[in-house]
Amino acid sequence: MQHNDEVRAELRQPALDLRAMIPDVLKGYSALSKAAMADGELGVGLKELVALSIAVTRECDGCVVSHARGAARAGVTRQQVAEAMGVAIMMNGGPGTVWGPRALRAFDEAVAARAD
Repeated sequence: MQHNDEVRAELRQPALDLRAMIPDVLKGYSALSKAAMADGELGVGLKELVALSIAVTRECDGCVVSHARGAARAGVTRQQVAEAMGVAIMMNGGPGTVWGPRALRAFDEAVAARAD
């Protein structure tokens, strides 16, 4: 859990500061996120895998941590994460071979945190 915790700790205060400065923007983003990630024709787990793959493509540690946790909460399996990372690697080439494993590690840390 070390990496996930470090990323979340690094971003916590700046995120709170920014939220205080532009609350309406972040409230709007929160509403958009909730609507986009709601269960529908695509289940939450699949949506989290899509988001995790995009996070890898965008090379966003905070996004990787967030959507790895979301995937774990949604009951996504480690094999499903691995296969989604295979698609991310195929679409991203070399950078995918770095960020895909980062996403798998973040998922493993999220699952371990849920077990505690």
